[in-house]
Amino acid sequence: MSGTSEGPAPAADLIRPAVTESNYEASPRTDVPDAPESTGFSEDGRLGSAFSASPLAMAVVDRDGLVAGANDTFGSLLGKGGAALTGLIAADLVDLRSDARTWHAYREVLRGRQAKLSCARRVKHPDGHSLWVQVTVAPLPAAEHGVLLSLTDISDRRELQARLRHLEMHDPVTRLPNRTLFFERLSAALEAESYEQGGTGRIGLCYLDLDGFKAVNDTLGHRVGDRLLAAVAERLTRCADEAGYARASSPLVARLGGDEFALLVEDSTGTDQLADLAESVLKALQAPFDLSGQRLSLSASIGVVERQAAGTTATGLMQAADTTLYWAKADGKSRWTLFDPERNAHRMTRQALASTLRPAIERGEFTLEYQPLVGMENGRLRGVEALVRWNHPQFGMLTPNRFIGLAEEDGSIVQLGRWVLVTACRQARRWQLDHPDEPPIFVSVNVAVRQVWDSDLVADVAQTLAETGLAPHLLQLELTESAVMGSAGRPLQALQALSDMGVHIAIDDFGTGYSNLAYLSRLPVSVLKLDGSFVRGFQYEGEGVPPNPADEVIVEAMIQLAHRLGLSVTAECVETSAQAARLRRIGCDTGQGWLYSRPVAPDRISELLGTKACQQT
Repeated sequence: MSGTSEGPAPAADLIRPAVTESNYEASPRTDVPDAPESTGFSEDGRLGSAFSASPLAMAVVDRDGLVAGANDTFGSLLGKGGAALTGLIAADLVDLRSDARTWHAYREVLRGRQAKLSCARRVKHPDGHSLWVQVTVAPLPAAEHGVLLSLTDISDRRELQARLRHLEMHDPVTRLPNRTLFFERLSAALEAESYEQGGTGRIGLCYLDLDGFKAVNDTLGHRVGDRLLAAVAERLTRCADEAGYARASSPLVARLGGDEFALLVEDSTGTDQLADLAESVLKALQAPFDLSGQRLSLSASIGVVERQAAGTTATGLMQAADTTLYWAKADGKSRWTLFDPERNAHRMTRQALASTLRPAIERGEFTLEYQPLVGMENGRLRGVEALVRWNHPQFGMLTPNRFIGLAEEDGSIVQLGRWVLVTACRQARRWQLDHPDEPPIFVSVNVAVRQVWDSDLVADVAQTLAETGLAPHLLQLELTESAVMGSAGRPLQALQALSDMGVHIAIDDFGTGYSNLAYLSRLPVSVLKLDGSFVRGFQYEGEGVPPNPADEVIVEAMIQLAHRLGLSVTAECVETSAQAARLRRIGCDTGQGWLYSRPVAPDRISELLGTKACQQT
């Protein structure tokens, strides 16, 4: 008779089940005399009759571990007569040797040092079927010099437990492993003993989300949505089976919830294997689904992570997969994206900045630098553009491209923009008072569209000018071309009110957006700032590739048309004297760039006032 085991039971826990599974035959001891026919009980015939007739499977085991007697109920469970078991090693009949802890506990009971042992075992009947039995070993009275081994058939209970566990661990719609089972498998795969005993020591994950699945549920109903999920599960399983062909195992396919699925690859061979799997999944899902005459098409976005199992946690792997899935969505959907540590580090830095933006404004971590705006004809300083910097305690001095977008997203641009406006106007007034003999310079401040929508920009500007004493014509507000073109309603009304106040309105980065010059005649705009991409074509200094004549023709036409509309033109990114000379020749009014000066502190602007030094800086 053979027994099988399925894991050890704690020796100290006498009642707690120990479930193990193995295959080997129980064998008689050849080094002992013929087994007695006595049951091991006293000569009381009534006890012997009760033992034989009992519906409970029982066997008496002597101190040497041999069956001294067994009733027919015990024998029938093992496919033999009770008398035929006499003299066999009891531990081999029900596989008590299969794990060290159970074997130790059994021997302790035989020696009288432990009160009881209880465990579950799976045994195989000679006719081929298997059954689960609860094994109990308890000492007999001292006079009997042995133990009573009893068996209870628990096959039905085990089957019910297995069915309940399957229901608990599997999704009812797709019949795939659910989130609970997936994380159970993932955690087991990341345990050291799982990968230190062999294999590649790596793990991979494809985490996917169906694009547009919500629309299917909303328009066709959840019944159709569930059928679609089941069809998707079938295709994913087919991809996993194909990927596992000729390998030790196939990827585990699981539904994590909603329209999210995961394919877990244990002992992955590298990113190429995961990339091939992701590509096969995308192709499989691109084919239309025919659901009882309804033809549906969908796609998926997949985040792919592959790394060493050592040092990886389930939480860390899922966070990386979730981040990468977000990248795939953001990059256009219907694609797979591989986890990039550098990109993730940038994202983490971005999150750190976003979480500290508002407190940083309150702590005064921002400062302003000013870049000169120089008259092209005489090289004199005419104004400055205020450029905000974040003196971050951890990341150092940050330029606007690192945090302005974040400020616009979370709305803190309103608070930050108000601080920039007040600080810049106060500084412009200070220069005016410190240099009364020089023509006053204007200050140009960048304004985000959200400042117009989420605050009363007109009131903020009016209050700031009143508090600082700066004349309205010495303030210029810059908005991007895409923000100004097509403005209507509140933004247009605000711009008009500011213009009526005497404040100049400039369009920044002109030429990169709509470029609707005709529309400018209906906007309260007074200045165009040509984007640096137009000016870079003017850098030719006699070496290298000469400039394209078309660049100069286009810029000259833009300048002439702007002048006809009554607008002045500022060229950004002026870096060489050749650029400045060409721009001056075609009529550009003002230049800004490193030829004149980088953004500098306020005291450096004070040094440039009244001189042409900025032209030589």
